[in-house]
Amino acid sequence: MFDWMAWTLPVAVFFICIVLMLVGMTVWEIKSPTVMRKGFLPLETTRGDRLFIGLLSAAYLNLIFVGISGKLAQWFSLDGDPSIWISFVLSMVVLALVMRKG
Repeated sequence: MFDWMAWTLPVAVFFICIVLMLVGMTVWEIKSPTVMRKGFLPLETTRGDRLFIGLLSAAYLNLIFVGISGKLAQWFSLDGDPSIWISFVLSMVVLALVMRKG
């Protein structure tokens, strides 16, 4: 069924984190309804808005990293492509920043 996708451990962890965040946000929203607030993003957002923007940012960051990993290996004279865990950690940092300060 999922043969079309390269299911590696980092990919599985990434999607498990997304599911856990969605479940956590749902419970948080039920317990404490959100209010609009303005952060560094150029619009007023709710927690759900910031989660959506953060997840999109994380996905694009991962795609960019996968796209340039071959070039990074050339530029830094690496034996192979850099670990996808690097982009996973960076994307989670960006997501946390958007959720907290966005």
